[in-house]
Formats: sequence, structure tokens, C-alpha cells
Amino acid sequence: MDVRTCLRRLDYILLAAVLGLVVYGVTTIYFATRGDVAGDPLYYARSQVINAVVGLVALAAVAVVDYGVYRRWQWPIYAVTVLSIAAVYALGTVTRGSRRWIELPFFNLQPSQIGLVLVTVALGAFLVDRMELLGTRRITVEALVYVAVPASLVFFQPDFGTSTVYVALVLAMLYFYGTPWTHFAALAVVAVVAIVGVVWLLPAAGVEVVKPYQMDRLLVFLDPGRDPEGAGYNVRQSMIAVGSGGLTGRGDQATQTTLDFLPEHHTDFIFAVIGERFGFVGALVLIGLYVVVLWRALRIARLSRDTYGSVLAGGIAAMLLFQIVVNIGMTLGIMPVTGIPLPFVSYGGAAMVSFLLLIGLLQSIHLRAATTTPGVAGGRP
Repeated sequence: MDVRTCLRRLDYILLAAVLGLVVYGVTTIYFATRGDVAGDPLYYARSQVINAVVGLVALAAVAVVDYGVYRRWQWPIYAVTVLSIAAVYALGTVTRGSRRWIELPFFNLQPSQIGLVLVTVALGAFLVDRMELLGTRRITVEALVYVAVPASLVFFQPDFGTSTVYVALVLAMLYFYGTPWTHFAALAVVAVVAIVGVVWLLPAAGVEVVKPYQMDRLLVFLDPGRDPEGAGYNVRQSMIAVGSGGLTGRGDQATQTTLDFLPEHHTDFIFAVIGERFGFVGALVLIGLYVVVLWRALRIARLSRDTYGSVLAGGIAAMLLFQIVVNIGMTLGIMPVTGIPLPFVSYGGAAMVSFLLLIGLLQSIHLRAATTTPGVAGGRP
């Protein structure tokens, strides 16, 4: 496909919404961190711009490659994913009690984030290459085991938040693959039993699966008034920030952020910064941009030339939705704190590049959609 055709068939609505989110994120990061580094108010914002530029280059590179090639390379891709995540245990550095990053000369690599992109293309290929098993318990179990390997490695780093994204991804892709609803009902029962076992039964038997700080976060979620100066401090300050923003925000009077009452204000709790500084209107604009991204992703799933593209696009849409809901939910105190970033907005190089790679995949599917008409960005409405 030549450059002119690529430019003509891009989904510009999707691209514009994503760029809007990136700009929104960089702007919010600047206001949240301009006093964090003495003498360099642009430190975090400038770094995020660099992350975005790298991610956009990666997006373009992925978009021009026919996504169908990943089906032929599914097992090498899967092997690289598992081995890179496992390498963290030997080569990774410990930060705040977790071993998630591998320090390289110019950047820190977080394999669990990049692994989400790689597992998406590998799992999609795994499923569509077994269409004859569609509707059987066998393919559902095999898909769950397929993802359980990297997800378990991520969970024990420990990184509970990212491991739940892997779970959400496999469930979403099974749905778009056409798995019967009875399978999901059975999985829901198994999930409830597993949660009871992990949270109550195993600890009572002296087996620790969930770390103490993770248990504290869960207890704070169940009882918001618990430990307001300890485990519940972050959520309490976040809710104060969002509530004080009102309709149009407090602007430079956003004291929760500027006076550093709100922890992790450029990463996990950046939505609280938006709520305080820009108010309900600013939050609504952000959510509106997310709605456009999800709409275009689901539309691409419908327009895809084949089942593989539909499963990929649907999985990406669901994975983004899951992270959006969980991040905003924990900011508002209606979800447990998990450390899941807000897509395209939270500070972080690995997350930004990963999210933009996923958009590159969506563009690759859209460029080759059988129903996309030349001259119209996006084909059918």
C-alpha cells in the first residue's frame, strides 16, 4: 500500500481524538508538576512530549504493516512476551516494593505494558486459527491458560493492576470471537470462588497471595472511612480534589495539586487534577474524547476485512474501556486503587508507547478494511 493510499484511508477522527487526549494529558501534567522539580517547571511535561513523539512514530510504523503478518508470527511474539516479563525477575530494579522495570541506557523498559500489545496480536491469532473450536469449552480454557502465563508473571512482580488488564483483554477477545454466554457465566462463578479463596480462605490458612498493601487498598475500597491518614489517604485527597473543582474548575487555585496534598498527581490520580483544575466541564471533555476513541475502535471491528481484525479491534476497545473505567473509578473512590494508568493522559513512557501502538494496530486494520471507501476517512458511517 503506497503512502498516498495510506494517508487517504486513515481514520482521522480516531487520530484527532487520540492527539486531543495526548495534548490534554501533557497540559495537565504541566500544571500538576510545574513546581515539582526546582528550576525546571517543564521537566515532566517535556518528558511526556518525548514519550508521545516516540509513541507516534511507533504508531505510524505499525499502521503501515499489514496486521495479518502477526498471525504467522504468533508463537515467537508470545515467547518474546513471556521471556521479557520473566526477565524482570532477574534484571529488574525494585521500586516501591515492586520489580517491574528493566533499566536500559536511555530508558526504563516495562515489559508488562508492551506485553499487552504483544499478547493482543498473539491471542487474536491463536483464537482465529482455531475457528473450528468456536463454542467449545476447550478453546475457552486454552485461551485462558494462554494469557494466564504472562498475567501470572505480572501479578507476582507484584503488579495486580496490570495483571487484571490481561484478564480483561482475554475475556473481551473471547467475546468478540463469539464465545457463548454460558462460558462467561461459568467463569464468573469461578472468579467469585477464587476471590473468596484469595482474600479470606488462603490467608486464614497462612498462605499469602495478596500483598498486605494490596489488601489494605481493598479494605479501604470496601470501607472508605478506614485509615484516612494511611492506606485511604490517596483516595480521600483525590475525592476532595474532584469535589472542589465544581462545574468549571479552580484553575490556579487548585490547591490540592499545587500544595501537593494529592499524591501521584501526574500518574495514577491525574483525573483528580483534571477534576479540580478544569471541573466537571473539563472532565466531560476528556470523557467525550474517550467515547470517540471507543466508537471508532468498535467501528473498525465491524468494518474489518476478516475475523482476526475484528477480534483485535474489539479487544483493544474493551481493554481501553477497562483501564479508563478503573482509573477514573479509583479516583472517585468507586473502584479499588490498582495503579492502572489513564490511557494517553497519565505520565509514563511505557504506557504512552503501548497505548499508541494499539492505535497503530487499529489504523492498520482500518487501512485494509474491505468496506473503507477511498476519499472518505472511515468509510461507512
